[in-house]
Amino acid sequence: MENKLKAGTLIKNLEDSTRRIMMGIPMTGLLRSEWVLARYGQVIPCNWGMVEFYQFIDQWSPLKHTVADARNIIACAAVEKGFEWLFFVDHDVVLPPSTILYINDQMHRNDVPVYSGLYFTQSKPSEPLIYRGRGNSHFKGWKLGQKVWVDGVPMGCTLINVRLLKALYDESEEYMAGATKTRRIFITPRSTYYDPEKMGWFNSTGTEDLQWCTRVMEGDFFTKAGWPKFAKKKYPFLLDTAIFCKHIDWSGVQYPAEGEEGEYVKIKDRIK
Repeated sequence: MENKLKAGTLIKNLEDSTRRIMMGIPMTGLLRSEWVLARYGQVIPCNWGMVEFYQFIDQWSPLKHTVADARNIIACAAVEKGFEWLFFVDHDVVLPPSTILYINDQMHRNDVPVYSGLYFTQSKPSEPLIYRGRGNSHFKGWKLGQKVWVDGVPMGCTLINVRLLKALYDESEEYMAGATKTRRIFITPRSTYYDPEKMGWFNSTGTEDLQWCTRVMEGDFFTKAGWPKFAKKKYPFLLDTAIFCKHIDWSGVQYPAEGEEGEYVKIKDRIK
């Protein structure tokens, strides 16, 4: 066949080659300027492709999209479109400028299925969202800059290998989140149950991130996703405290707001 292409002809690849990472952002549509400046002020590695997926939520009405619904819509899109990684960034978590560099390095290592940054609660005093165990508050045995193995991480700055999400996707029921059909990968715990051994009624409440971590461990999803060694770990999630994010409220206060992070600074690193 005669090649009719002329010199200088632009040949377009009609296939979407950007399948390396999706950045998923659950949001209400309102953003503080600090968040925008931090998000779009990131240092981006050379030749680094990314797709952003914004999912609008309504934090006020359970009849519309809750945070769990928004995460489900994003996670299902990452699975169905064949992405390798999903990076959740919440719209009230202000990233440090080097976040993408850390994320890129971890993706190259490809040795950990869940990798999280650090941020604190929006409260005074503010507590780090880093957990070992349930019902025992936050974990304190670490210093800023360390990587810490835990069994509970927040989702506001978290990288997840989509193979793990695919394993969950395959075993999650379909449901309608508003007008969108999705799967219940993330669940906001809200149930009451009777424990015959303890002879009492108990409430199961909390956030979708810790519930997701518990489900991954108890459902042996690491093994199902091809990461069997993590199924044997007591603390299978890696949290990098060097990715120290700020948690911002609508009035502009960034948490920790009263120096609570000082407890986790090494003595030699403290300013005298």
